[in-house]
Amino acid sequence: MLAERRMEVILSELAVRRAVSVADLCKATGASEATIRRDLNMLARQRRLNKVHGGAVLIEEEFRPAEPDMAVKRQLFTEEKDCIARLAVGLIEDEDVVFLDAGTSVLRMAAFLQNSKALFVTSNIECAFRLTERGLRTYVLGGALDPGTMSVTGAETMEALRRYNFTKAFLGVTGITISQGYTTPDPEAAAAKVLAAERAQQVYVLADSSKFGKVTAALIFPLEGAQIITDRLPDQRYLEYTVVREAGKETTEERGSKHP
Repeated sequence: MLAERRMEVILSELAVRRAVSVADLCKATGASEATIRRDLNMLARQRRLNKVHGGAVLIEEEFRPAEPDMAVKRQLFTEEKDCIARLAVGLIEDEDVVFLDAGTSVLRMAAFLQNSKALFVTSNIECAFRLTERGLRTYVLGGALDPGTMSVTGAETMEALRRYNFTKAFLGVTGITISQGYTTPDPEAAAAKVLAAERAQQVYVLADSSKFGKVTAALIFPLEGAQIITDRLPDQRYLEYTVVREAGKETTEERGSKHP
């Protein structure tokens, strides 16, 4: 396939899926990873996409009606998500009752949890499996299973959440903006996140830097409703509204909020 045609395919895939991995583009074009990475570098220089670790995302997409599927998200920002997950795990103490939400960054936390005496509750089936593999005390909520995310939602999930009091809740989101706060495409998932946060003493949102400046359909709560754990804060104005922990810093510091 000629270079021009490959780039047309790349941009077409990106327009439909919002985010694409190098592996998926190799399948779509029949090209090698090295060739795809060169194409992505070229398109990034032309400001036609944002190149990220493992693939590419649309440039400055303000509103997202949907998010990329789980298979794509797993391959994007992998190093950043691991840094975020390590920092989040470091906040968990043995006496904690912890809620772990859906989301690829939250899911990565299971890989770094060892010998914890905390009690874990999750709405994600895969997360529950990984926690039990490590011998951790784990409860999984009931509800309607979304096969795309392997998470449960709905009335049964909400009822199950009301039975718990959490010391810490770790949530995933799709978008973060100053005006709209934290958002996600699914209203039922948003409702479950809100309730989990209400039942928790401390609430943390795990989000890589690509989530900032993005808005999706369902509001979760304003910025003040949670601390943010991210790899890099792209806009210092967020510090006026909440505490931000940057995992990408060699010495992680709590920063923000200027608001009472």
